[in-house]
Amino acid sequence: MPEIAESDVVENLKSVLKNSIIAVVIVGVLMVIDNMQTYAWWKSFHIIMVTSWFAGLFYLPRIFVNLAMVPEGDAHVAERKRLILMTIKLYRFMTPIGALALASGLWVWLGYGISGGWMHAKLLLVVILVVYHGICHQHVEQFIANTNHRSHVWYRWFNEVPVLILTASVVLVVVKPF
Repeated sequence: MPEIAESDVVENLKSVLKNSIIAVVIVGVLMVIDNMQTYAWWKSFHIIMVTSWFAGLFYLPRIFVNLAMVPEGDAHVAERKRLILMTIKLYRFMTPIGALALASGLWVWLGYGISGGWMHAKLLLVVILVVYHGICHQHVEQFIANTNHRSHVWYRWFNEVPVLILTASVVLVVVKPF
C-alpha cells in the first residue's frame, strides 16, 4: 500500500500556509483602505475555499465507489494502489483547504457581524460537513488497511450527502428564509 511520506505532508502544509499568509496580508492591506471592499474580498476568498473544499468532498467518495468495485486478487493490485494513492493525495489536499474555508467563514461571520436564524442553520450544516469530512478520513484509512466492507452502491449514496448540504447552504445564504 502507498505510504504517506511525512515530508510530502509537511511540504503541502507549508505551501498552503505560505499562500494563506499572502492572502491574509493582501486582505489586511485592503482592510486599511476600505472596510466594505475588504468584506467583498474576504467573502470571495471564503467562496473560493468552500468551492474547492466541496470539489474534494464530491470527488473523494467517487474514488471510494471505484475502490469498492476493484475485485480482489493479484491481477488488480496496481489498480487498487493507484486509486488509494489518488485518495490519499486528494484527502491531503482538501483538508487544509477545508480549514481555510472554515477560518475565512469564521472571519466573515464574526468580523462583520452577520447574524440571523439562517446563519444558525448554516452553521449546523457546516458542523455536519466537518463530521462528514472526518468520516471520509475513516474510509480512507479503511481502504488503506484493506478493511472496507461497504459496497460501491453504499458509497454512491454516501456521495450525495455533500450535494444536499451544499444545496441547503446556498438556499440559506441567498434566500435567508428566517
